[in-house]
Amino acid sequence: MPKDRPQAGSYKVHPLTMPNHDEVRQGVRDAYGAIARADNACGCGPSCCAPSDQSVAELLSRGIGYSADEIAAAPEGANLGLGCGNPQAIAALKSGETVLDLGSGAGFDAFLAARQVGLSGRVIGVDMTPDMLSRARANAAQGGYANVEFRLGEIEHLPVADATVDVIISNCVINLSPDKAQVFRDAWRVLKPGGRLAISDIVTTAPLPDDMRREVALYTACVAGAADVEALTELMASAGFTDIRIAPKDASREFIRHWAPGRGVEDYIASASIEAVKPMENVV
Repeated sequence: MPKDRPQAGSYKVHPLTMPNHDEVRQGVRDAYGAIARADNACGCGPSCCAPSDQSVAELLSRGIGYSADEIAAAPEGANLGLGCGNPQAIAALKSGETVLDLGSGAGFDAFLAARQVGLSGRVIGVDMTPDMLSRARANAAQGGYANVEFRLGEIEHLPVADATVDVIISNCVINLSPDKAQVFRDAWRVLKPGGRLAISDIVTTAPLPDDMRREVALYTACVAGAADVEALTELMASAGFTDIRIAPKDASREFIRHWAPGRGVEDYIASASIEAVKPMENVV
């Protein structure tokens, strides 16, 4: 059974109240920090992972849209098998562009983006987990990526200057944020006029039961924090984005069912490609 992300069961259920923002952020930081510290590519910790789990991460990545060439191109240890799609496939990156990766983890997508933008381009990864940041920086040094840097920060409050980014990518991270409206507002702030979003993330396809919404472990497993297509569209439009396209992928339920085994989460969520543009006319 693939163990590609934090599994449900590590955090308590709150039967009467929804988890608050700080509780969600701390749960996410703790869970993904443990993954970064592990010597393997799965999210369950050293007690239940085998050395072969690196190949499991590779299989998972092939299943969500990465080519064998892309997987082989990244430094060893950068691919933790934590994605739910391939944002590179929709980003249409060009040489010389500046790319921002929201929730960059160990750097897998950032390194792939660096190949596409070339030495004349630049990639910035932002992650709020110090251990993940350390791992990404070590991977960058190992691979000799002079055009990639990783910054500590929250995706709601990006450590990036206004109007300096051409493309924002992200892979299964925005669902983890308890304040998605602020994520999109800050994404709009740092994008240049004409800049674009190219995101793979989780959306709900049916209302999640309340008990799932209340469980912090299901936030860290990329389930409980998911929003529906209508809500995400409204949030992005309110932030100023246009040309919004959200395309759920029904086939993704096959790998999603492993995220919380036996819970039936695949009946409520799916992976989706999310695209949008910051229009030229919004320049002040």
